[in-house]
Amino acid sequence: MLGLVVRRLLVAIPMLLITSVLIFGLVVLIPGDAAVTLAGGPDAPPGAVEEVREELQLDEPLPAQYLDWLGGVVRLDFGDSLYSHEPITDELAERLPVTLGLAALVFGLAVPVALLVGVAGGLRPGSLLDRALMVGSGAFLAVPPFWIALVLVTLFAVRLGWLPPFGYVELRADPGEWFRRMIMPAAALALGMAAVLARQVRGGLADVMQAPYIRTAWAKGGSTRQVVVGHALKGSAMPAVTVLGLQVGVVLGSSVIIERIFTIPGLGTYLLEAVNAQDLPVVQGVALVFVVIHVVTSLLVDIAYGWLNPKVRAA
Repeated sequence: MLGLVVRRLLVAIPMLLITSVLIFGLVVLIPGDAAVTLAGGPDAPPGAVEEVREELQLDEPLPAQYLDWLGGVVRLDFGDSLYSHEPITDELAERLPVTLGLAALVFGLAVPVALLVGVAGGLRPGSLLDRALMVGSGAFLAVPPFWIALVLVTLFAVRLGWLPPFGYVELRADPGEWFRRMIMPAAALALGMAAVLARQVRGGLADVMQAPYIRTAWAKGGSTRQVVVGHALKGSAMPAVTVLGLQVGVVLGSSVIIERIFTIPGLGTYLLEAVNAQDLPVVQGVALVFVVIHVVTSLLVDIAYGWLNPKVRAA
């Protein structure tokens, strides 16, 4: 297993370098002169343009700019925001736990529901229950998370008054209130994820249950728990684990809108504000954090592969 982790880490290093080049290339993609655009447009005062040009070191060759930026990133120094002039690293450190807490709650809600629905359908494929569950999961796949969020706010916050419609409380300050304020945004993201995972679990389990080694396990007198949990689920889990890893990107992307709807001060809100303000260093910093989260998730998925299938460890 250690060899598998080392190999994946060696692959991740050039991947991060290539991604860092693409993220830094956002400077080049800005139409016209980046300094003029970021300073406020063609009518910006020359002093402001020069200040932005000097702050972003746009007067240097692109390779030198990239190496200087990369050196700062390695030291966890992403520079300062062009508008608030606050250190971006401090903002990222403050907002990252908020988004990670939301993501953890999303997965905590989605995975058990997906397993329950997937196993219920996979054990009896083609049954009335299976068809009903697949129709329900298909409906949630077709509905965007922000629409689900608006429905939840209308129902549970406006009409019933059970939950606060927006706002954020830190987990360490009041765990109960944190949960009350995060359950609706987490549910809005978790329903679609649960639908995707449930279909993967159902399809994989339905196929594996027909395998010879499962019939052998039944013939040897294995209980339903031993056969389904100990053999069938493990054998059918690899496609679901792959989709689960991909859902991290979906959660991060959707959090930009969901955090805005519920006024949650996470990375999604920070990124959206930076895009609207054309605060390029902030956009670069948040994008790089998202990439690192993706790489770590891919590593965890590979480790899960090695645990589920020993052949992967030697591949």
